[in-house]
Amino acid sequence: MLVLALDTSTPAVTAGVVELGPDGAETRAERVTVDARAHGELLTPHLLEAVGAAGIALNDLAAVVCGSGPGPFTGLRAGLATAASLGQVLDVPVYPVCGLDAIAAEASVQAKLLVVTDARRREVYWAVYDADGTRLHGPAVDRPDEIDLTGVEYVAGHGVQVYPDAFELTAVEPWYPSPRGLVLAAADELRSGADPAPLTARYLRRPDAQEPGRPKRVLV
Repeated sequence: MLVLALDTSTPAVTAGVVELGPDGAETRAERVTVDARAHGELLTPHLLEAVGAAGIALNDLAAVVCGSGPGPFTGLRAGLATAASLGQVLDVPVYPVCGLDAIAAEASVQAKLLVVTDARRREVYWAVYDADGTRLHGPAVDRPDEIDLTGVEYVAGHGVQVYPDAFELTAVEPWYPSPRGLVLAAADELRSGADPAPLTARYLRRPDAQEPGRPKRVLV
C-alpha cells in the first residue's frame, strides 16, 4: 500500500511516500525543510517532488496520512487543508495522526519515553509513552517543569533542542515527525481499512483573539 504522509505541526515542512506492508513500512521518498514560515509555500512542491522521486503518480496512492498536531494554527491549517483536498480529488481516505505519536513510533527505545515539541511561550507540547509505544499521558501543553517525569528515561522531539536544560533525560531521535513515523502511527487503521477519524486539528490552546465584549457604559 502506497501512502502519502504530510506534516506541518512543527517547524519542519514534511512530505513523503511510504510503502506500508504487513510487517513494516519503508520510505520510498521524502522531502523535508525546517522552516516555520514556509509551510504553505513548500508543502505542495515537497509532496509533488516526493511522489516523482518515488516513481509513482498521485493516482497510485491508496491513502493520505496527515499530522493533526498539536501545533500552531497557521502550520496545521496548511497541512490539513492540503490533505483534505488531496483526499477529495484522489478519492482516498485521509487519516489524521498525532505528531507526538509519530515521533514515538520511530524512537528506538524500549523504555518509558517523553516526546516534546516546541509550543513557544516557554511551553512544550508533550506526551508520555510506555515501552511498547502506547500513549499514557497527553497530548498536552505545559511548561517543562510542570510535566510529571516519574519513571521516564528518554526524551525525543525538537522541544528538547529548544529547551536543552529542561529535561534530565537521555535524548534520542527523531526530532520531528517523519513520513514513516506518521504511517506507522496510523498503520493499524490503514491495514484494516477503518474509516478515518475526523480531520480535526489539535491546537490545545484557545485562540489569542477573542470576540469583543459589550461596550462599557460611559457615565456623564
